[in-house]
Amino acid sequence: MFKRHDAAIIALFVALLIALGFIPPLPVPFIPVPIVMQNLGVLLTAILLGSKRGSAVIGLFFLLVILGLPVLSSRTAGPAVFLGASGGFLTGWVVTPVLYGTADRLLGNHAHWWQRGILLWLVGAVIVDFLGALWLTVGLHMPFASALTASLIFIPGDSLKTGLAVLVAQRIQAAVPQLKQG
Repeated sequence: MFKRHDAAIIALFVALLIALGFIPPLPVPFIPVPIVMQNLGVLLTAILLGSKRGSAVIGLFFLLVILGLPVLSSRTAGPAVFLGASGGFLTGWVVTPVLYGTADRLLGNHAHWWQRGILLWLVGAVIVDFLGALWLTVGLHMPFASALTASLIFIPGDSLKTGLAVLVAQRIQAAVPQLKQG
């Protein structure tokens, strides 16, 4: 169960995701999914909070979306958002803290920052973009090769966001040790 301070941390990270949603999305001409900054918040949530608290953050954020609050950078809301073009990428947001937190526990306390960075990139960029491409194929009937190729447009930006998340997480964990995964 969550402790009292966990609730405050979870609320803070939900607010971070909402705040990053105010940065306008950048449309991509050949894929119906824009480039957004909110996935930086997902990466930070995963690396700083781990599986349990990170999943709570993403779950609460998505509950706000389902309830109709326009907290996504696209300003869309409601359950239908998860069936649209971004549905696979949003699914990736859900699994990011779970997969990262689980794999990070396997790495142990002696893992280097670059190992955690590679892990975060694999989970938060590669797997998310793959799930996005898979959903474009299943949900929008786009040929898989086209969907996967189109999703590659996100890899450079997601790589930069991963690097930024790792650097920010190092600084935050040094300044606020109680934020470390729990």
